Amino acid sequence: MNVRSANTAGHLVAKALRGSWRFSTTSPLTPADFEATTPLLYDSGAAGLGWWTIRDTALADTPSGELLHQAFRLLTLQAAIHQTKIEKVFRHLRAAGVEPILIKGWSIARRYPEPGLRPYGDIDLLVRHEDYSNASRVVENAELRDCRVDLHPGIFELVDRPIGDIFARSKLVSDSPGQARVLCDEDHLALLAVHFLKHAGWRPLWLCDIALMLESISDDFDWDVCLGSDKRRVNWVLSVIGLARELLGASINDERVAARATAPEWVSESVLGNWNQPFVDKHEPYNHRAPMRSYLTRPAGVFADLRSRWPNPILATVTVNGTFGKRRRVRYQLRNCLQRARRLVWPIDLAQDPTQ
Repeated sequence: MNVRSANTAGHLVAKALRGSWRFSTTSPLTPADFEATTPLLYDSGAAGLGWWTIRDTALADTPSGELLHQAFRLLTLQAAIHQTKIEKVFRHLRAAGVEPILIKGWSIARRYPEPGLRPYGDIDLLVRHEDYSNASRVVENAELRDCRVDLHPGIFELVDRPIGDIFARSKLVSDSPGQARVLCDEDHLALLAVHFLKHAGWRPLWLCDIALMLESISDDFDWDVCLGSDKRRVNWVLSVIGLARELLGASINDERVAARATAPEWVSESVLGNWNQPFVDKHEPYNHRAPMRSYLTRPAGVFADLRSRWPNPILATVTVNGTFGKRRRVRYQLRNCLQRARRLVWPIDLAQDPTQ
């Protein structure tokens, strides 16, 4: 792993999660490294995977091991509750003539060896644009108030492919809650990869999702469908696949893809740097102190907040539709800043620009 040693905590997180999605795995961490890494795993959503890797080792009997074990038990119970909610949501939507696709959340969690290994909360659903109004009324029903439903009439991660094709390739999972409809594996892997980049790769669990997908796809997986025809997005997906191999040891079942899947060193450095503090409040936009528009009338604190608003290079590359090459993308970061400054004068509908 040819990245700077300054990312010590990030290195430990990568080491702890290397191969953690597999049925059989053992943690390579020393007791001291495990103690240092446990809070990072616990608070970033990877507590279940942390337990899975140390469950058959002496680390399982330590206080940190017990903490992760308790988290795994809780996540297992929560998974069962979430599945009943998914079934209820699908039942109500289908009764109203809406057929959604379940994306992220359970659709990737189902692939892990145990339900407590991959936490999720919101029920993210992709619907056809013409069904969005009807679906919105359904999810506002009082019977679904306990279900956190997030409807998407389109999705940035898959904007390069027609939604009709996405639905045509989708599939029903017979043993799922409510026989849920999910993305085909090709679209699913593309979505996970772009989603990871869209959030600057700050959450280690998301790269584990991608590593799991890479090692569970079938021999007839169509890489042409997965990568798509947009050359920039091909670059994005291949870069993330390279990261999954480099940082987490994921294997790739296609030699041609494996040869092309590489991530520039600065991308690896940026991801590991984010993993030093893999907590939502440490990353954009949640680390902003206040909306930028508020400083137009109350400028106090604006300069301090500007420091946290200098965009992560990965995020900047995605927002300006750039590519991941060997050179650092300072020009992309500057363009990202200009985009956001322009929006102070000409606000846009953020639903049409989901990267902001």
